[in-house]
Amino acid sequence: MDAAQTIAVTPEAATKLRELSGADPKRAILRLYVMGRTCCSYQYGLAFDEKPDDSDTVRDVDGIRIAMDRVSAPYCDGARVEWVDGPEGTGFMVRNPAMSGSCGCSGGADS
Repeated sequence: MDAAQTIAVTPEAATKLRELSGADPKRAILRLYVMGRTCCSYQYGLAFDEKPDDSDTVRDVDGIRIAMDRVSAPYCDGARVEWVDGPEGTGFMVRNPAMSGSCGCSGGADS
């Protein structure tokens, strides 16, 4: 898949990702993927990787190379990677309002 995806990384998340990856060649790529789906939204995962696979879609977002496998890529369009630090916890969160549903459960649109 080579269609343009809109992926965003907040400045806080970009800073944290750069800190975590450093100069480690095994952390050259940030992999963004779909882990599953609730009735209201998709659940996303993040992992570092050495290099993209031949079939991956790769985007450079603020100097961070993000790879998405061909199954996950269409569901990543509109995603925003954030760094959160608050009462509910600290870590990365992927939000994608474009892929959230409209059911009445408390599943939310974030993971």
